Amino acid sequence: MTGIDERVATKTEDKPGISGAADVTPIAGSPTAQPARSVHADAVAAIMAANHGDPFSVLGPHEVAPGAWEVRAVLPEAKSAALLIGSERIPFERKHPEGFYVARVSSKGRPLYEIAVETWDGTERRRHDPYGFGPSLHQGDIHALREVGSNVTYRVLGAQALTLDEVAGFRFAVWAPNARKVSIVGDFNEWDGRRHPMRLWQDGGIWELFVPGLTAGAHYKFEIRGPDGSLLPLKADPVAFAAQKPPETASVLQGTNDPVWTDAEWMRTRGEKDPRHAPISIYEVHLGSWARVAEEGNRYLTYKELGERLIPYVKEMGFTHIEMLPITEFPFDGSWGYQPVSLFAPTSRFGTPDDFAAFVDAAHQAGIGVMLDWVPGHFPLDAHGLGQFDGTHLYEHADPRQGFHQDWGTYIYNFGRSEVATFLAANARFWLEHYHLDGLRVDAVASMLYLDYSRRQGEWIPNQYGGNENLDAIHFLRKTNEATYSHAPGTITVAEESTSWPGVSHPTYTGGLGFGFKWNMGWMHDTLNFVSKETIHRRYHHHDLTFGLLYAFSENFILPLSHDEVVHGKGSLLAKMPGDRWQKFANLRAYFGFMWGHPGKKLLFMGGEFGQDREWNHNQSLDWHLLDDGFHRGVKDLVRDLNHLYCTTPALHARDSEAAGFQWLVADDQDNSVIAWARKGREPGEVAVVVSNFTPVPRGGYRIGVPEAGFYREAINSDAERYGGSNMGNMGGVQAEATPSHGQPYSVALTIPPLATTIFVREG
Repeated sequence: MTGIDERVATKTEDKPGISGAADVTPIAGSPTAQPARSVHADAVAAIMAANHGDPFSVLGPHEVAPGAWEVRAVLPEAKSAALLIGSERIPFERKHPEGFYVARVSSKGRPLYEIAVETWDGTERRRHDPYGFGPSLHQGDIHALREVGSNVTYRVLGAQALTLDEVAGFRFAVWAPNARKVSIVGDFNEWDGRRHPMRLWQDGGIWELFVPGLTAGAHYKFEIRGPDGSLLPLKADPVAFAAQKPPETASVLQGTNDPVWTDAEWMRTRGEKDPRHAPISIYEVHLGSWARVAEEGNRYLTYKELGERLIPYVKEMGFTHIEMLPITEFPFDGSWGYQPVSLFAPTSRFGTPDDFAAFVDAAHQAGIGVMLDWVPGHFPLDAHGLGQFDGTHLYEHADPRQGFHQDWGTYIYNFGRSEVATFLAANARFWLEHYHLDGLRVDAVASMLYLDYSRRQGEWIPNQYGGNENLDAIHFLRKTNEATYSHAPGTITVAEESTSWPGVSHPTYTGGLGFGFKWNMGWMHDTLNFVSKETIHRRYHHHDLTFGLLYAFSENFILPLSHDEVVHGKGSLLAKMPGDRWQKFANLRAYFGFMWGHPGKKLLFMGGEFGQDREWNHNQSLDWHLLDDGFHRGVKDLVRDLNHLYCTTPALHARDSEAAGFQWLVADDQDNSVIAWARKGREPGEVAVVVSNFTPVPRGGYRIGVPEAGFYREAINSDAERYGGSNMGNMGGVQAEATPSHGQPYSVALTIPPLATTIFVREG
């Protein structure tokens, strides 16, 4: 027996996924696999050319006659090789000059063996044969990859650390249904596509292979031959759990073993809270530029260092959550993370996945929630990424009118393909469940909802009803929100949705999209427009302050002053303010007081809290030296005090999303640019009064109606001397008088400081 059938075979038509194969056993998952004859020379040639779509029909142990087995292996690095069965050592025969080996053994059943390889430098290495193991996937897993909302994607696909037949290694699985061949390549096999070709599950398009002996930390990619037979650029694993630090692009073996957690109490109590009634004040952070180590080449802080510095700072400042700009691995620093390639891998710029988990754990120990900017709407064109992953438009729409984002030069996911929607929904669950994150802010939702988003007539395809709504994206968003709220109680999802789409934060069973909250982009645009005007002109723009209250309770809103407002030539928040230096800071303080007193949860991008005066630059640290200046330090102290007041005063947060928690007191004093309202909690007597004066003119004896009797403590005065103000105020508070005003049964006569917001909390 030669091991290779040298006879001339009749040429047969190539099967899908198989090139040059003869006498091939059925693919994994078939119920009728039969014993194989000796392998044909054409099949060997295809294996050695890395052009065979069914390697298990050739490699590994094969019964070629009753009780007679051939074990075949590709060992291009071997000078010689032997089959090890117990104490028996059976030499392999080289049957192809590039390293195709065959050993013959008699066995009543499938032989259990190892391979000993003598390399050309005289070293001998023992290893288990990947092709000696059966399939490790199950038909149910394959089917679940089409169930939007399941977490099977990250439990099954990617590189999973597991043990088969008491042998440890990694099981690789990747979705590439149109590929003719897929191989694992990495630094463990010299990036040689002949060494580890994978098995195809035809009914699901999943390629799978268990590689014994691998350990965490190794680098790998997939070598894919497209449906036309051409080799594609090496592809990173779409479900890689770790990745190389850019500009390197390989995936890294990590596995999904649970990190070490000490946040059990946080996780237990998280689900008991109703976020709508809880204080939420979010500090939005770009981890790469919050602070850097200038004396070490301006390097990033690590996850560990961020845990030691950022978390205590956020705690001291009174924010309830950190929201990270995207940290899913991305190639280009200038994208700030909004063009990710590896959605399941925390960026290696700051450390390992375990380091990232420790950062989240430290935040929870400090009582701080952690949120992620999540990007399911589009992905970049990088050759190692998802684009044309198996030689076809697999993750993206083929038609550029649906699949290409003109503004950002990126691909758009095909939300109507169940495997793609399942991939993305599982990714949402992954961050909330595996990494214990507390929320996802979903980027660019408007671009997902509208088929004609940023497109002219003729550049988009209407839906089946002729409309511009992306029905597939709507279904995907609803299913994802249902899955996250079902499986990760206490977490929140937040939509960055810039239009008036109805019901974004309404439950799906009422026809909504199912988000927990929505960014109030209208409020942000209107109020920034107002405060950027010279004070003498503000009377003509008073409606910018009041208009938002017409719709303030139509959604569960978050008031965002995000990174988008301090880039691309927009300048910093401080730079938007008119007037001399004193007035700029006073305006900013008054605006922050107005924001924290306004209905809606809060979000502030880093640097705004101390009045950074230059536009944000992702390549530089924030200007922390500015805190040596009293004005900047005063803004920081005000934001800290606003946060602590907001979190401890139910009237300011418990009914952020309810009309019953708000009452106008003064809405029409545009001549003086004075505005005032009452905030109410869920319990009787919980009242706060917010008064803003957006002119530099102080107002003495200004009477305002209030809904309850009692003493109104001046809890915040943005004009206080400790914040950098003129220290005009009300000597700690005022007693309500039984003098009706503004439709209220009681009133207070106030001294209203210039360019300031004062917040009064009712006591007694």
